[in-house]
Amino acid sequence: MSALHEAVDDYIAIRRSLGFKLEDYPWMLHDFVDYLESHGESKITTQLALEWAQRPGAGSHLSYLGKRMCVARGFARHLRAFDPDSEVPPAYLMGWQACRATPYIYSEADIEAVMSAARSLKPELRSLTYQTLVGLLFVTGARVGELIRLDRDDVSWDDAVVVIRYSKFDKSRELPLHPSTLDALHHYAEVRDSLCPQPKTSSFFVNTRGRRLAYETVHQVFSKLTDAAGLRARSDNCRPRIHDTRHSLACATLIGWYRTGVDVQAQLPVLSAWLGHAKPENSYWYLSAVPELLALAAERRHQHHGRGQS
Repeated sequence: MSALHEAVDDYIAIRRSLGFKLEDYPWMLHDFVDYLESHGESKITTQLALEWAQRPGAGSHLSYLGKRMCVARGFARHLRAFDPDSEVPPAYLMGWQACRATPYIYSEADIEAVMSAARSLKPELRSLTYQTLVGLLFVTGARVGELIRLDRDDVSWDDAVVVIRYSKFDKSRELPLHPSTLDALHHYAEVRDSLCPQPKTSSFFVNTRGRRLAYETVHQVFSKLTDAAGLRARSDNCRPRIHDTRHSLACATLIGWYRTGVDVQAQLPVLSAWLGHAKPENSYWYLSAVPELLALAAERRHQHHGRGQS
């Protein structure tokens, strides 16, 4: 392993010791180092950092390109403390202005299409792994990192819950499972153990080599599945993303509450706890995620004011 690759591992270890998750940083930074070394460089240069951030295949959304440069810049600042010759790309260069993408709210037909696309994957273990993982993402609204970190003991068959341990903000929580979901997980576990009797990890979900799924690989496969399912961007800022499985679950829950007359304000902390948010206020954003929610919320407010004036 080269000195730069070792520096990446040190940098990630230091940041994580401070509480940062950095789930997509390792593969991005090792890819950045590979790019530098392929050009004969053993130090970071602004020009190569800019080229890497914009290289073909990196995606075209400005916020994502800006994030790549932000990742490279942070690593460069770390290296500069040990090597004054390492260049730190200026902050104004591809400055990343954090903004929320418009959530891609998946319909039931969308979910069925993505699941169907997963069934076409080969070999059988890979196909069933992604069918089950994608299904669990949609029905729990959990973060993808939370699910690929699941160990076998984190699925409690007797209590019908999945345990999310020390996730974002170092919070743990239990998510109750519908009997049909529990059946699907049990079926996966049986087939997994049959096809991979000697796994190299305690992970619940495994790849064809018996190892834990890689965060970046899951994102890539999900993107291919949405393409195969025929899902297309609804606008430049609204594209099928794996993270939007959370938005879809949250919005479906809120719509159901509004339609059945539930006191949404009183129940929002429940949704916040389910999603693993640090505080209920972080869940309020979902109220403006889809037009139907806005209409239902406006109708509820109108009814409330109408009763107050009668």
